[in-house]
Formats: sequence, structure tokens, C-alpha cells
Amino acid sequence: MGFPGETEQDFEATLRLVDEVGFDSSFSFVYSRRPGTPAAELPDDTPREVKRARLARLQGKIDAHASGISESLIGTRQRVLVEGASRRDAGELSGRAADNRVVNFRGPRQLVGQFVEVTVTAAMAHSLRGEVRVAA
Repeated sequence: MGFPGETEQDFEATLRLVDEVGFDSSFSFVYSRRPGTPAAELPDDTPREVKRARLARLQGKIDAHASGISESLIGTRQRVLVEGASRRDAGELSGRAADNRVVNFRGPRQLVGQFVEVTVTAAMAHSLRGEVRVAA
């Protein structure tokens, strides 16, 4: 946030676009000069505090969208590519659903590298929890 010349109206237009599209993730940062780029020559008159505040507002809005989408997935079945052990609990597996959301669940290690159907049971801040049904 805070590209040289960005006005409050420009920023508000960005927020409206986020709402219209329903973005639920982004790689967003406070603007900083990069030597050798055309923007490095532009006057940067937006105070750092304003840039930080805009970034916080943007990321808050995107996080709210992500939470809403994740909550709406509770009770649904998701096809998940099992990637390996969960980062937070080695006793669980972790994988990614079609929308790139991380899904953690209990299951045998033999599922790593496979697609499985997982029923979403909870929405966490940055991941989903679920249950997988494994054939005997």
C-alpha cells in the first residue's frame, strides 16, 4: 500500500474491488522504493503511518472474506491432495483443497501423495480441520 501518488480515493477503490471480487488472499505489503524501477523516481509523499494503516485495513478485509468462505465449507466434502504431516501436529496429515486451503486431519501416512475426500469439520484462522474416511 502507498504506491507513490496513491490517494485515499484510490485506496477506497481497491477496497471496493476486493469486495466485488471476493478476494480471500493476497501478497500485500507497504510500498518501498526499488532502485532501478520507474517508480523509484516518483515522489513518495504518503506517510508511512498511512501506508501501514491502509495495509492493515486491506488485510483485515481479505481475512474477513477468507473466514467467511472457510466457515461456509464446514460440512462439505473437499477433494484434498495429501502433502504430508501437519506442521503443528505430526500425528495429523495436511493437504490442500482445490481452492488451495490447507486442510488438517487424522489419517494413515500411506495417504501422502494421494487425493482423498475430507469432510470439513471446522474453520481455523488459516486452515480447515476435517475427517477423512479411509477404506479398510
